[in-house]
Amino acid sequence: MVERAYGRQAPPTESTVESEDWDSRDLSGESHRRVEFTDVDMTEASSRGAEFFECVFRDVRFNVSTHTDSAFVSCTFVRCSFFDATFTGCKLVGSVFERCGHDLMKVEGGDWSLTALPGADLRRASLTGVRMREADLTGANCAGATIRGVDLSGAWLHRADFSRCDLRGSDLSALDPRTAEIAGAIVDPHQAIVVATSLGLEVR
Repeated sequence: MVERAYGRQAPPTESTVESEDWDSRDLSGESHRRVEFTDVDMTEASSRGAEFFECVFRDVRFNVSTHTDSAFVSCTFVRCSFFDATFTGCKLVGSVFERCGHDLMKVEGGDWSLTALPGADLRRASLTGVRMREADLTGANCAGATIRGVDLSGAWLHRADFSRCDLRGSDLSALDPRTAEIAGAIVDPHQAIVVATSLGLEVR
């Protein structure tokens, strides 16, 4: 079982869904708890108000899927593909992502606090208006990504690459420019002051 962020262990699953074709399935209103999904095709699946609690997803394809006001709370995702997937107003608090693909993934609003995305390749992802308090982005590659209006307070950003990233409107109070790459990043005047202050500069 994958290690949880902050040392928590993922709870054991109680049932399994394996090698099923859920392509284009409407998951709206469904509720799953402690289910392990293995090699399930959820390409172009959609959900509104679906709930997944403490589930494990292994080698699951979420490509081009859309999820609105759905919850994936304390879930574990291993080697999953989120190509062109869209999450709008979703809750993924405490979920862990390991060796997943996030190419063209779009996250709009919602709460992704305490999520773990260490080393994630988010270069072509877009995150806007989402809450990511205390998220683990250690070593994440966000070069050229769009991360606008995101609450990153208390986030783990050590060795993350934000070069050429559009960070306007995001909370950068946890960013240490001495331990993260920020060359060419786009920030607003307030953020520039926050970064300068973190370097010990006195802005007048």
